[in-house]
Amino acid sequence: MKPSSLSSVPFFFLIIILFASVQIQAQQTDSCTSNLNLKDLPFDSTSLQCLSVWNNQGFVLRYAQTSPNLWSFVLSAPDPGSYIAMGFSADGLMVGSSAIVGWISSDGGGGTVKQYFLGGKKQNLVVPDQGNLQVVNNSTRILSQASRMYLVFQLRANQPSSRVLYAVGPAGFLPSAPSFELSEHRDKVSTSVNYVTGESASERQYTSLRKGHGMLNMVGWGILMVIGVIVSRFLKKWDPIWYYSHATIQSLGFMLGFIGILLGLLLENRLSVDVSTHKGIGIFILVLVCLQVTSILARPKKEVKMRKYWNWYHHNVGRTLIIFAIANVFYGIHLGEKGSGWKAGYGVVIAMLLVIAAILEIKMWIN
Repeated sequence: MKPSSLSSVPFFFLIIILFASVQIQAQQTDSCTSNLNLKDLPFDSTSLQCLSVWNNQGFVLRYAQTSPNLWSFVLSAPDPGSYIAMGFSADGLMVGSSAIVGWISSDGGGGTVKQYFLGGKKQNLVVPDQGNLQVVNNSTRILSQASRMYLVFQLRANQPSSRVLYAVGPAGFLPSAPSFELSEHRDKVSTSVNYVTGESASERQYTSLRKGHGMLNMVGWGILMVIGVIVSRFLKKWDPIWYYSHATIQSLGFMLGFIGILLGLLLENRLSVDVSTHKGIGIFILVLVCLQVTSILARPKKEVKMRKYWNWYHHNVGRTLIIFAIANVFYGIHLGEKGSGWKAGYGVVIAMLLVIAAILEIKMWIN
């Protein structure tokens, strides 16, 4: 063999290896441009719409409305050595939602698909074989092909919830009989899906908007308004400084809170989220603030007899506003699933302000 022929041999084998690695990689991935070649599906898969719903984990969702009240789903994901899950939520939160969870036993025992009701964050509140999804009998499958898992199921519904959750379990931990207890996910994402247009958006992209809404309302309604009330009650001996300080602080709180409400309405529209209670309390607070602002224009002079009734009205509306504002901030932290850290932090701030108010109140009564 000629030397030139010998030198071409390693190059030839290198081409083969590269081609083989590309083929293996292609088998391990799935996209909306690839064909779905699965056997034993309980429905026709040729008309399924396809969405890339979680790029970080390689989740691909295919779905179709098979009949007026029947929906078919195929969720594709790399085999994580644990479970994959798809949940449907009314508000985008995991707690209170129902999920279809599937896994394949490592010992060759086959695959398992179960519905779970996510009643809380503790494991004993994640209940198997419970939930509000109407799963069609004998429609669930969990299939393995080319290092990927395919979670297959059908639901009876006019239209499934557009707030869809995805989760992947910790590697090496599979639910097992008899309890089928679900280990805490190692990663999750909350998304919104438009079943008509075939568009999906991760709610992580609205993190800044969510934080802006929460921080502005927390500082505006939940902190500055409280400070303004303290200034009004305990610093009146420094007249008229107390009045201008009170008006300035409350005006700043109003502006921050109002911008926060606008961000909240924008967030609600973008996410199509149902937060009617939180929104209703926020609008009620805004109405009370507007009443407080307009009442300033009609404030009687000190020597007028009506002034005491105006004071009674102004003080009690202010106290009501503060109570609802603090409650709604805590409720908003709960809805945003920010955890106990945010609640504890805000609680410490409120506790400090209450302690200061209590000390000033005692001092005022003593003097």
